[in-house]
Amino acid sequence: MKHVIEPYLPEHAVDSVFELIREYGVHLKIVNDRVTRHGDYRRDANGYHQITVNGSLNKYRFLMTLIHEIAHLVAFEKYGRNIKPHGMEWKLTFQKLMVPFIRPEIFPGQLLPLLARHFRNPKASSDTDATLSIALKQFDEVSDKNYIFEIPYGSNFRIHNGKIFRKGAQRVKRYECLEISTGKVYLFNPNAEVELLPH
Repeated sequence: MKHVIEPYLPEHAVDSVFELIREYGVHLKIVNDRVTRHGDYRRDANGYHQITVNGSLNKYRFLMTLIHEIAHLVAFEKYGRNIKPHGMEWKLTFQKLMVPFIRPEIFPGQLLPLLARHFRNPKASSDTDATLSIALKQFDEVSDKNYIFEIPYGSNFRIHNGKIFRKGAQRVKRYECLEISTGKVYLFNPNAEVELLPH
């Protein structure tokens, strides 16, 4: 199993992650990219703990996603199934499991202060932490995607499901964008990844 996860993780995280997988009886499935989520956890009908993680994530995001999902398993085991999926019990568990990994042997120096800040109060998705999300993106393989905040006002862009929008004004943190086919306005996080379309 260790040789399977090795290519997806920072070198100095492999042994500790392998121990967590073994300790909690995780059935890990590495899958091709799913647009809507980085990973998920579920307990199947036979009581097996299945965690699925996108194989296309960079090593640092893969590590965070895997620990995020293991934290669901551990929190449910410790506090019961009636807790909120991303409530206080999960946050405490995620912090506790993640802190040993937040060190310079595992994460690049420029990520460490951002991670320390993020893990004071971890969110349901690291993507909602725009600063951390943008910092993590620099370690992705080259992509033809842009962030919404990077593209010019008034330009058209396509999202993962093929819908086309025009970028509008910024409202506090998010951008108002007009869906071309329906005329409806939607709000986008500044770090949403989109495909910029030529004029």
